[in-house]
Amino acid sequence: MAEPSSVPVPLTLEGSAALHQMFRFRWKEWRSLPSWHRERIANETIRAFQPMEQGEAEGHPSQSAVFSQLGHKGDLMLLHFRDSLEDLNRVELQLAQTELFDYIEERHSYVSVVELGLYDSSIKTYAALTEKGIEPFSPEWNAAVKEVIARQSAAMARRLFPHIPGTKYLCFYPMDRRRGERNNWYAATMPERQRLMQDHAAIGRRYGDEVRQIITGSIGFDDWEWGVDLFADDPLVFKKLIYEMRFDEASSLYAEFGQFFVGVRLPVQQLPLWLNGRLSDSELGHA
Repeated sequence: MAEPSSVPVPLTLEGSAALHQMFRFRWKEWRSLPSWHRERIANETIRAFQPMEQGEAEGHPSQSAVFSQLGHKGDLMLLHFRDSLEDLNRVELQLAQTELFDYIEERHSYVSVVELGLYDSSIKTYAALTEKGIEPFSPEWNAAVKEVIARQSAAMARRLFPHIPGTKYLCFYPMDRRRGERNNWYAATMPERQRLMQDHAAIGRRYGDEVRQIITGSIGFDDWEWGVDLFADDPLVFKKLIYEMRFDEASSLYAEFGQFFVGVRLPVQQLPLWLNGRLSDSELGHA
């Protein structure tokens, strides 16, 4: 009979499908338009995007948000949460029909799905099934695992289908678990990975009052294995949290990071200000 540790894959829960879009804005072409034309395009964009920003009143939020992106990697960043990849594709197509998209160029995107790992539940479930003499991946085993996933998904629904936090700043980055000859995350035992993830999560919980984190899985969907969204009103918390996590064993031995993208929340109603080079009316006095 197989031991529980011979089943190395932890159970996961999946929720909202997520899409990040990063755009470069063609400012020179935009400024060449007459003011009435720019105003019409801005108003059309607001009408198209505002229902997406508000999301659903009941059930899953299915929201979108706009961020003014910092640095050379782009000017605008859009974040979308929907119930399926098909729904995300509908959002892409709908927004692509707006005239504003004639003046922006997509430079980067990331497709993933909200994910919660169940290391503790996996180990307990596998151990209980093995103790009962149930063969791994048999119909009885699979039915028991399916029941655990359904029960946990119902309990975690608010985390699996999240609202986009109303904080001022967003930091997004993708990451992998290292698969080197010396340090290979996928060669470690499940109990060892469980220990590492518990220690890693303890750091995040210390920052729980300052930053909201949403983890998405992207294996099979994009070039990296996970995406991390951090939301906060003070952007320095991104630096402090990520810096401290670099010393954590799970990160120092096993983590690889992609590009980082940082943006300032831009309510779509304020898009006309942004298109005129401002984030808010308060900047008029500094023009």
